[in-house]
Amino acid sequence: MDGDDGLRDYHGKRDFGRTGEPAGREARAEGGATGEDGAPRFVVQIHDASTLHFDFRLQVADVLKSWSVPKGPSADPSDKRLAVPTEDHPLEYEEFEGVIPAGEYGGGTVIVWDHGTYEPLSHDRRGRPVDFAESLAHGHARFRLHGAKLHGEYALTRFRGGPDGGAGEDAAWLLVKTAGGGRGHGTPDPRRARSARTGRTLARVAAEEGEE
Repeated sequence: MDGDDGLRDYHGKRDFGRTGEPAGREARAEGGATGEDGAPRFVVQIHDASTLHFDFRLQVADVLKSWSVPKGPSADPSDKRLAVPTEDHPLEYEEFEGVIPAGEYGGGTVIVWDHGTYEPLSHDRRGRPVDFAESLAHGHARFRLHGAKLHGEYALTRFRGGPDGGAGEDAAWLLVKTAGGGRGHGTPDPRRARSARTGRTLARVAAEEGEE
């Protein structure tokens, strides 16, 4: 995947002279950031934009594949959470926390609710591992999260939209905790939730950045 092509939509929606969101590096000769053990990264951000929602992002190659999850991820396997794909984000977005100015795309406050690494678990009918990007393209991917708050096995399954898994108007997925995957935190009240990076709430971030 070419990093510039993968981030074309992301760059086209933002004025980096106004927003503090990362533009992403132009070159990734080192292959992009991963965890200390080489595992790919994930991040869940709470975003108080026109609607309050969670953003769920998984590192795939040199971008963060992203979904908007209105109700947030759940530790209950019976909860099937709608996940609407959005544009790919740069890897540096994992650490973004702040206020996107009003009038900019996604204007509002963002905190990092959880982050960590994940293990791809997708396999074919014979039990052989399948490339994670390929499993997403086919509309079903399994993975195990190792976060500060989220732990255990989850699955993303596309139930509407084209085979390319794009972020078109009709595309929609489900994010589900799989049974037997371990226990984690339940979905928090987003207004009271605290950042896994700084311990701040949405209100604290908005107030502190408003004072600058």
